Amino acid sequence: MHLGLGSFFRAHQAWYTDRASDADGWGIAAFTGRRPDVADALAAQDGLYTLVTRGADTDDFAVVRSVSRAYPGTDHEAWLHHLGTPDVRVVTLTVTEAGYRRGVGGGLDTADPRIVADLAALRADPAAPVSSAPARLVAGLLARRYRDAGPLTLVPCDNLPGAGSVLAAALRDLAADVDSSLPVWIDGQIRVATTVVDRITPRPTDADRRAVLSVTGVDDRGPVVTEPFSEWVLAGEFPGGRPAWESAGAVFTDDVTPFEDRKLWLLNGAHSLLAYAGPARGHATVAEAVADPVCRGWLGQWWDTCGPHLALPAADVAVYREALLARFANPRIRHELAQIAADGSQKLPARILPVLRRERAHGRLPGVAVTALAAWVAHLRGAGPPVTDVRAAQLVPLAADVLTDAVPRLLATLDPALPDDADLVGAVKVRASSLAARAGAA
Repeated sequence: MHLGLGSFFRAHQAWYTDRASDADGWGIAAFTGRRPDVADALAAQDGLYTLVTRGADTDDFAVVRSVSRAYPGTDHEAWLHHLGTPDVRVVTLTVTEAGYRRGVGGGLDTADPRIVADLAALRADPAAPVSSAPARLVAGLLARRYRDAGPLTLVPCDNLPGAGSVLAAALRDLAADVDSSLPVWIDGQIRVATTVVDRITPRPTDADRRAVLSVTGVDDRGPVVTEPFSEWVLAGEFPGGRPAWESAGAVFTDDVTPFEDRKLWLLNGAHSLLAYAGPARGHATVAEAVADPVCRGWLGQWWDTCGPHLALPAADVAVYREALLARFANPRIRHELAQIAADGSQKLPARILPVLRRERAHGRLPGVAVTALAAWVAHLRGAGPPVTDVRAAQLVPLAADVLTDAVPRLLATLDPALPDDADLVGAVKVRASSLAARAGAA
């Protein structure tokens, strides 16, 4: 099963399952987060869709066949049915960083209105429809326990450090509040893996759909466009079995942390830097920003700052950096900065702050990290693309205050300790003012 039926899942986990040596023995029942659009399109096509792998010069068109069922997130009956079936052995998730409903401290936000409503619903009726990802999983696990459906592994595939631990803790907290005996059953039957996932997957456009029709003759209502590069690193137990993903290139290891840091800081951190600072220079896509010597210089500075804090060999990091530049610069992948800018309040704590904290511990204040935070502040104050954030109702009013007050208050939403760093706060204020002025000119 999969929760989060979007383009990235179809370019990544579904692709690995389709390419596995034992693919004929596995299929995926995939559920959207909320909107039914993709599920409706795929259901009409028997789950089939075209994956367009877009290189710098040519496109490759292939049909992916691993999605055997596609459901809208509102089909709670189907969700409970599948999770209660012994045939289901693995559940993957791509619900974005915001989907884990974490509070400032990193744990489950028990004050979140959706969590509060879902908890009340499950206490009243274990089969009641719920909306948040943690509650949907708990509801499914209740159904699985009731039907004695056997062991299961959950695989969170979002850009979140220690996503397996985060998900496991959230499930235990919520499960204990619903049924005090459920955590004991979870400990015995459920495993949570940790992964690193990587494949740039922009939103498909009408032009992509026309290209598929022109080349294949199929009017595909759900095509996906992606880059040639793909990586999947996993650690965890699969007592119920799993597809042979390693035969399709996935890597299994005892500890994903070194790979996780490399990917979150070098790729995702760079993406966030460009997403907020790039529009100030008039850019709308990653490729446009990377073609700008100033933005490209920021990337080099950021990667130089991250390098000493990575646990991988310097030579490996250098190769990864070169590959990233080529991937970012691919002019045929239109990866919009506005897409990357969404939910910055959930992304920056994992992408920028870990390196910033290490630098501050050594008495250094890296200017490029200041630029990233200041650009985010300027974004919330109206510079660049419209704000799309799970905490927008809190952040936008804070940002509207005078800059002197807005900066420490916004930084506190990322980490309550940041406003105590006077040098950092002062630097972010100065840089945010400069970026906002530049964005207005652009």
